[in-house]
Amino acid sequence: MKRRDFLKRVLAAATAASAGGCLTVETAGRRAATRGVVVSARDLSGAFDWPRLAHEAGLTTIATHIGPRDVMPFMLSGRGARFLDACARYGLQVEHELHAIDWLLPRTMFATDPAFFRMNEKGARTPDSNCCPSNPFALEVIACRAVEVARICHSTTGRYFYWMTDNGQKCNCRKCRELSGAEQAVIVENAIVRALRVEVDPNATLAHLAYQFTMDPPRLVKPDPNLFLEFAPIERWHAHGEQRREPLVEGGDWLGKLDRLLEVFPAATAQALEYWLDASLFSKWKKPLARIPWDADKTRADLAAYRKHGIGNFTTFAVYVNDDYVNDFGALSLDCVRAYGRLLREAGK
Repeated sequence: MKRRDFLKRVLAAATAASAGGCLTVETAGRRAATRGVVVSARDLSGAFDWPRLAHEAGLTTIATHIGPRDVMPFMLSGRGARFLDACARYGLQVEHELHAIDWLLPRTMFATDPAFFRMNEKGARTPDSNCCPSNPFALEVIACRAVEVARICHSTTGRYFYWMTDNGQKCNCRKCRELSGAEQAVIVENAIVRALRVEVDPNATLAHLAYQFTMDPPRLVKPDPNLFLEFAPIERWHAHGEQRREPLVEGGDWLGKLDRLLEVFPAATAQALEYWLDASLFSKWKKPLARIPWDADKTRADLAAYRKHGIGNFTTFAVYVNDDYVNDFGALSLDCVRAYGRLLREAGK
């Protein structure tokens, strides 16, 4: 599609959205609640049977991870096809939660188009992190490439996840400097979701990831009605592997952050992205692997707190739960996945 035609179609979709002329996430709010896991493409590339385990645990959804460079080749491979077949056989939904911005805006473009990239605090353009969301041509590149990813990494739920850089730096150019990290992310997300709804799925929705530098609610930029909140409070897991997560308590910092975000995003479609089964976090993202310090009582308390604040969709990272994990800790180490599923089912009653 020519650039002019693409922009014309996406701008028309944006106009319809602002006038209330297109479907909103209220439609998605009537879908079954998510009980999910997020696993890397590598976790799915060996003999480890994640679809079967997810089915045994009563989960609804498996999301692939880490980024387009990992997940796109996997989805185009024979293993990817077999994974999709197994998920369909077990009635599992498939999503893709991706660290995406460095693929959506290739760093190689910096040599010819530095204005596409963020300006640092010293006034220099740099390709080290996120984009310049005030640049319409950067948004066009990002939206076009998001469509490309979505056509290969299709979401069976219509929910898509394209994240900015972890704890990334925002743009400080004249047009962007007054915008927070969350507001800059929303500008990018608005462009992506409008393109997805025009080019891929008229009912597509996109996550706004509240995580590290995007944890504050956007105030100066209005989210497209087809964005939904994904709340990922990684900092509360400050003592990796020591079961010392900061609890979700009424009047505490984390639920306060969540409530402020829910003033902007609807609770009905919001999702908690947690770390209850994230062997990669507990292993500090390197070997030797650490066993998941599963704590049913603390997880049950987390779920109750989230439910009290209107959250009904849940998923957790379960990265590094694969052949190596079972070899190190044995098949009984997977009982925590089944226990997680039981807690989710109990919380949803």
